[in-house]
Amino acid sequence: MLNFEKHCWAEVDLDALIHNFNRLQQHAGNSAVCAVVKAGAYGHGDELVCRTLEQAGARWFAVSCLSEALHLRAEGITGNILILGHTEPCCAALLSQNNLTQAVFSLDYAAQLAEQARRSDCVVTCHLKVDTGMGRLGFCARTKEDLPYCISLLQQCFALNGLQITGIFQHFAVADSHAETDQAYTQQQYDLFSAVVQQLKALGHTSLMVHCCNSAALIEHPEWGHDLVRPGIVLYGCDPSEEVHLDSLRPVLTLKTVISQVKELNVGQALSYGLTFTASAPTKAAILCAGYADGYPRSLSNQGVCALHGQSAPVLGRVCMDQMMIDVTAIPNAKAGDEVILFGGSGADSLNDVAQKAGTIPYEIMCGLALRVPRVYLKNSRCIAVSDYLKKM
Repeated sequence: MLNFEKHCWAEVDLDALIHNFNRLQQHAGNSAVCAVVKAGAYGHGDELVCRTLEQAGARWFAVSCLSEALHLRAEGITGNILILGHTEPCCAALLSQNNLTQAVFSLDYAAQLAEQARRSDCVVTCHLKVDTGMGRLGFCARTKEDLPYCISLLQQCFALNGLQITGIFQHFAVADSHAETDQAYTQQQYDLFSAVVQQLKALGHTSLMVHCCNSAALIEHPEWGHDLVRPGIVLYGCDPSEEVHLDSLRPVLTLKTVISQVKELNVGQALSYGLTFTASAPTKAAILCAGYADGYPRSLSNQGVCALHGQSAPVLGRVCMDQMMIDVTAIPNAKAGDEVILFGGSGADSLNDVAQKAGTIPYEIMCGLALRVPRVYLKNSRCIAVSDYLKKM
């Protein structure tokens, strides 16, 4: 085991990550898998995650912004990197120098980016983003009536010197829902996107890389894969929603801590802020070295379930910033220094459980893990690396 402080840490199972990538590639068929690794690979740490995926065969990665892309390049990632969000046009030279693909979402933005590219005597590789109903970035193609104007704008982008347009994509809004109206909306989005692609091909743009499937759409409609699919949450072993599931995915993340002290509570004694838990019977409480500042949601006060020695241990009272308490009455050998699974392991809440209890989604729980929480990377159940932000300071 590599050296790190056992206070609160996240274990990242790289074998599970590789397994999920291979499973998704199998499900995608002939479509290449673009690993979505924005927000530090959904809180898992993008350096080791991307390096592992690249070794496993990943050739495409998607990030949110230029700084994330440059970080990956600095870490030696050589695959294609697609920036899904906005990049300042003045950074055209950086995009070109680092072989990055930039999403282009409006004619104004395309013109500004092209102008800066010409000033820097470079060419920026771009993928066009079409908005078929998500309502975020993209050339508007939300109805059939929008298509002629949309195609006109896209055509003008192809004519701009300084840009090399190599792909086109869109994003689904409700592909993770089985509601009849949502399924109809997803189908409409796909039909509109397909119409845009077909019209561009008819105009001679036949070599574009086409992609539209996020995690949910990949699971539900692998036939929509085209050239590339963009799985995010499923890569890390979580379902996109309660309704959409792909068999045999493995959870990648486990959050752990240790017991700092064990206390006995008599009947009528309460604990933590607000005194929201009062012992109705003699209770043994373990105080843990973790709290909401580490990424364990405060909303799981009195309802979360952790695990100690393979046994479930409910959360007692309010979760504090840096500490929390669990009931270890039924675990008589609990002692200071013992490892506790906060979520993600046997006997404890899964990430989906935590998200459901917190009234949110697993994405937010993953991305909410604090920088001070070391990421401990496991391969063949052994620690091979530790990413500790505080030790870099």
